[in-house]
Amino acid sequence: MTVPTLALTLGDVAGIGPEITAKALLGHDDLRARCRPVVIGDEASLRRGVSDVGGDPERVRVISSVADARNEPGTIDLLQVGPSLADVEVGRLSAAAGDGSYRFVVEACRLARAGEVDGIVTAPLNKAAMHAGGHPFPGHTELLAHEFGVANYSLVLSAGDLYFFHLTTHVSMRQAIEDITVERTLNVLNLAGSFARSMGRPDERIGLAGLNPHAGENRLFGDEDADILAPAVEAARAEGLNVDGPLPGDALIPAAVRGKINLVVVCYHDQGHAPFKAVYGDDGVNITVGLPVVRVSVDHGTAFDIVGTGIAREASLVLSLERAAALAPGWDHVWRTAQQL
Repeated sequence: MTVPTLALTLGDVAGIGPEITAKALLGHDDLRARCRPVVIGDEASLRRGVSDVGGDPERVRVISSVADARNEPGTIDLLQVGPSLADVEVGRLSAAAGDGSYRFVVEACRLARAGEVDGIVTAPLNKAAMHAGGHPFPGHTELLAHEFGVANYSLVLSAGDLYFFHLTTHVSMRQAIEDITVERTLNVLNLAGSFARSMGRPDERIGLAGLNPHAGENRLFGDEDADILAPAVEAARAEGLNVDGPLPGDALIPAAVRGKINLVVVCYHDQGHAPFKAVYGDDGVNITVGLPVVRVSVDHGTAFDIVGTGIAREASLVLSLERAAALAPGWDHVWRTAQQL
């Protein structure tokens, strides 16, 4: 049986990306039966990462095209993108590393558009480093959306059957409030609905968290819930979606964690990320819904403080590869369903 080919971007090479990539691909041979991973990154950095976790740097095999990948256990296939980053100092903010992390993602997107890979998995990048390298994107999600030319998309945190869609992500709180409109809210509710339909669950309940405490408490704590979120919910219901909300976040999210609801839409970054990471840790991944190709990422950062120690955990990256491999065969249906919005 043919397994999906996944472009695994190395992330910021000054961080733990090379180490967790080495641990995932050299220590989990069972992944080879689920996917064919091809690292998009830098040879010198990956060899250093392999050494840092006690492996043999010769296990890194540089290839000239995706078609050359052998997917052999104990070997990592790598496409070198751009000049060597051997001189990057690990554990420190680096414009060169930030530029490299950008180039790795752009190349992965090119390969996906060309049909050479079936999905993208991303190791963490550092946003400040990417900006220093001349690429002012707020993060991976926005860069991917730019490369694929899509405007309606959502960062989705997932653990098992639980999915947290986000109305806004990497912006200030002030900007987040300005960005939450009826149109944006309805678009993300529809993305959640399209994702549910693609999984064969068209009537799946979707919970929308309120922006303000107690979802505004009948305008006592702000008008946004009544004036923006509630009309979007009404419009979504009129389109046939099973949406509840806006609901107080401190009630909705605990209910989701207890398994009472699987699809949740939150208003801003920390409303979703903080409780999700506190509960799920390495058991969570980051999925971008709204792209023509599946993209799954770890749900942690570059961890400059532990680079080179060999203690970085690869669990989230392994899970990302597994989830991308599982979603890739049916992702065209997710994309086509989202395009009908």
